[in-house]
Amino acid sequence: MGLWRHRETERPSLTLYYASDIHGSDRLWRKFLRAGSFYGADALIMGGDLVGKAIVPIERRPDGTHRAVFLGEERLAASDDELDQLIEAIRFNGFYPWIAPSEEVARHAAREAEQGELFDRVVREDLERWIALADSRGPENGARPFVMAGNDDPWFVDELLARARSLVLCDDRVVRVGDREMISCSYANRTPWDSPRELDEDELYARLDRMASKLEEPRRAIFNLHVPPYDSGLDTATELRPDLTPVFRGGQPAQIPVGSRAVRQIIEEYQPAVALHGHIHESRGEARIGRTLALNPGSEYNTGRLHGVVVKLGADSVLSHQFVVG
Repeated sequence: MGLWRHRETERPSLTLYYASDIHGSDRLWRKFLRAGSFYGADALIMGGDLVGKAIVPIERRPDGTHRAVFLGEERLAASDDELDQLIEAIRFNGFYPWIAPSEEVARHAAREAEQGELFDRVVREDLERWIALADSRGPENGARPFVMAGNDDPWFVDELLARARSLVLCDDRVVRVGDREMISCSYANRTPWDSPRELDEDELYARLDRMASKLEEPRRAIFNLHVPPYDSGLDTATELRPDLTPVFRGGQPAQIPVGSRAVRQIIEEYQPAVALHGHIHESRGEARIGRTLALNPGSEYNTGRLHGVVVKLGADSVLSHQFVVG
C-alpha cells in the first residue's frame, strides 16, 4: 500500500479509481467492477489493454476426460470439478480456455490461418460475458465505469463496449466525469510489436490535440492516455533488439524510456489536473510535468493482483493519491 499525499485545506470534489492492463484476467475485471464501493470512488476508469494474450486449448477426449498443456505442463481433468479448476487457472493467468474435441484441436493446430479467427471469436465471447456481468450488476456505489481499449486490443473491442448499458466507452472523445471533463486515447507511439493501435508521434499529437482543444476547462481536466509521457519515469522498459531479445549493459538488461513524446507535449501544453497512464507494466510511479500529476499504477495481471490508484480531486488540482493493490 502506498502513502497518501494529502492537502488538508480543501475537500475533494471527485474521487477516481484508475487501473489498466488487465489482459484478459477474469479476476481483475471483477475486482475493477467492485472498486467503486471498496474504495469509495465516484468513478472508475479503465485505461486499456483488456484482451489476453493467447488461447489455451482444452481437449475433450473420447473417454470424457480433458487434457491441456498449460504453462509448459500437461494438465489432466478427470471430473467436472477438476475441469472447472483448470479453466479457473487459465483465466487467472490472463489466457482464454477453449474446449473442443481432440480432433478439432489438432485441426486448428495444423491450420495457422484459422487460428486468428478462432482467437477473435473466443475473445468476443469472453468480452460479451464481461459486459453482461457489468450490466447485471450496474454501477456499484454509483461509480460508473469509463472503459477504453489499449494499443494491444483488436478493433472489435470498441464495438462491444459501445453496446454495454452500464459502461461508458470513453476513447477518442471528451466525456464528463462528475464535475469535470476527460479525454481518453487508446493509441500508443510505435512499439517493437506492431500492435493494432500505434501511430507516429506527429499523428498521435494531432489526435490528442483535436480532443484537448475542445476542453472548456483544461486545467481541471482528466487525461486518460494509455501510453505514458516520454522520459517521465513512468515509461521505463527493457531495451530490445529488432529480434525482440533484450540489450544487456554491464551484465544487466538496459533500461530506456519508451513513452510518447506527443503525450508529454500535450500534457505540457494543456496542464490538466491529472494524467492517468498504463502500457508499461513495470513502471509504476508518479511524476510532475509542470502542474500536472501523471500516474502509472503498473500491472501484474498474471498474478491475480489488481494494481490501481485512488485519486481525490479538488477544484482544479489533485488533493491526494494512493497506489493500491488488491
